[in-house]
Amino acid sequence: MKIQSKDIGEWGEKIASEYLVNAGYHLIDHNVQTGHGEIDLLFEHEGALVFVEVKTRQSRAYGYPEESITNSKIDHMIASAEAYLQTIPDYVGDWRIDVVAVENIDSENQPAITHFPNAVSG
Repeated sequence: MKIQSKDIGEWGEKIASEYLVNAGYHLIDHNVQTGHGEIDLLFEHEGALVFVEVKTRQSRAYGYPEESITNSKIDHMIASAEAYLQTIPDYVGDWRIDVVAVENIDSENQPAITHFPNAVSG
């Protein structure tokens, strides 16, 4: 089943969120706006804040979802995470940026999910 392009991002974020919750992550927020861009998902996992970028594709015609993360996107992800951290100045814990790739290419509509923990470093 093909999903309308306007809904593919929301669908991917929902699938990624459910996947991470089932893996023991605690959802804090989603679609967090900062002056440097949006943070798709924000979780807590094992005492660390985890900023999650979700990339979703319905086919591999343009490559794997994670291949769409450019150097510019990485810069925005780091800047967004740092901007969010400035809103909680007393936070002294660890943090990281993960990427979750979601593909809706299975004929039985079972999404393929690939999680890249600590995919981006600042």
